[in-house]
Amino acid sequence: MIDIDLLLAWGATYKKVAPSETIFREGTEGRFYYQLVSGALNWVNINEQGGEFLQDIVEPGESFGEFHLFDDSVYAATAIASKESVIIRLNKITFLNMLKEHPHIHFAFSRLFTERLRFKFLLLKELSCFGPEHRISTLFTHFKAVKKNICNNCHQVKITRQQIADMTGLRVETVIRSIKNLQDKGALVINKGKVYC
Repeated sequence: MIDIDLLLAWGATYKKVAPSETIFREGTEGRFYYQLVSGALNWVNINEQGGEFLQDIVEPGESFGEFHLFDDSVYAATAIASKESVIIRLNKITFLNMLKEHPHIHFAFSRLFTERLRFKFLLLKELSCFGPEHRISTLFTHFKAVKKNICNNCHQVKITRQQIADMTGLRVETVIRSIKNLQDKGALVINKGKVYC
């Protein structure tokens, strides 16, 4: 999202994160701007039973957990590395000063927040109004449109059935059955266990 050289010029630092390591927890005070350099992480809400609702899968180059930067609130979700990763972080106060000197970055955040909000509206509508197959189809259509979680060249879905379940509020068994039904209807292809749409 933000050029790494610019972040480093403002005093950002790198941090290596191990698989399953928590970067920050939902409800804690936010003190940094975070951006993923390499690896992958999940941005999740965790219920009292330990179940996760997957808010987003963060890919290299993307920022995460930034709401607190703009509303002085706490982290809205927990960030957990899904594999070995490198993040870059910048102190919140320094980040806000950087935005004042680089207003184009602020506009980029406005666009990012709008895209994320639009996705949440879409997801809420799907969760409340439609069945499993429709939810999954809509999720895949959205991923293709934003060029995320689906390979641009071969159209292979890059997230697991468990991650799909965690994003749609479905059980993994329901996702497996629904994906098979979608294949039977010609809406997607399953080849050697991989899903293509």
